[in-house]
Amino acid sequence: MKDNKEVISLIIPARAEYIDIVRLTLYGIATRMGYTYEDIEDMKVAVSEACNNVVLHAYESSEGKVEVRFDISELELSIAVKDDGKSFELTSIEQSTVPTVEQPLKDIQVGGLGIFMMQALMDNVQVRNDIGTEVILTKHLNRGEAMT
Repeated sequence: MKDNKEVISLIIPARAEYIDIVRLTLYGIATRMGYTYEDIEDMKVAVSEACNNVVLHAYESSEGKVEVRFDISELELSIAVKDDGKSFELTSIEQSTVPTVEQPLKDIQVGGLGIFMMQALMDNVQVRNDIGTEVILTKHLNRGEAMT
């Protein structure tokens, strides 16, 4: 059985004022696919965090760009957020920022919790950092949620 996929791509300047375009596009796609309101809000928070990371950390100046690709299939939506800027080492961020139950709130680092939050909100999060960084966020569409 062939999975019919559609792809929608955006390229925006790596500036905060353009992130709403990504959120609005995500909302339109996810609504059309039949995701619940809660799932859409989770995806919007996760994609906003991925885009914010690019805006804040990827480029030395505001001349960079963010490539966003929505891979749409019958069973899931994957959103890839890619930049060509500075990359980072995921394992060192995860080890230094993931909070534990025993850890006092005052000892939790402010930066770096974005990946942890994306993982909590999405079904799958992949980070590729060969050249720049690409974060791929995937949310499965439950058959019971799909609109008929």
